[in-house]
Amino acid sequence: MGKITVETCEIEGLKVITPTVFGDARGYFMETYNYNDFKEAGIDVEFVQDNQSSSRYGVLRGLHFQINYPQDKLVRVVNGEVFDVAVDLREGSATYGKWFGVILSAENKKQFFIPKGFAHGFLVLSENAEFTYKCSDFYHPNDEGGLIWNDPDIGVEWPVPEGMELIFSEKDQKWGSFKDFRR
Repeated sequence: MGKITVETCEIEGLKVITPTVFGDARGYFMETYNYNDFKEAGIDVEFVQDNQSSSRYGVLRGLHFQINYPQDKLVRVVNGEVFDVAVDLREGSATYGKWFGVILSAENKKQFFIPKGFAHGFLVLSENAEFTYKCSDFYHPNDEGGLIWNDPDIGVEWPVPEGMELIFSEKDQKWGSFKDFRR
């Protein structure tokens, strides 16, 4: 039996990964990444950087991408819960402009593999969330791109509970539309 279960999504390339968790009265153990297991599952990527962020309830980050130095990402939540979203920006893709979302939480331990050519963002649904991700290229600060989180042409159905006040960075409120991105 493999150590991970991989679910494919309706958008080619996106994968939701569930690790095998070994638990007993003391707690649990799981491998969060094993190159051989991921390669066997069709994710043959060399990750070069690990990142971690902490955000509070109502924070929406995204939708981000790197322009000239695109990154494959393997994302997961180690504390709390988020709704994680990827938008297909690969020219010529049958699902160009389509989005897919998944709940990632410390409880479900799922990971989300997002290949190059996607915009990415997430909404924090718990009081706090710690989010970690592996990247296949280094971060280049002058290479950031983004799309506005509520673009009607993309139509992400963010699960915003009644009464939640969304919190954004200044730049995340200023990204352009999908129509502008398409040129």
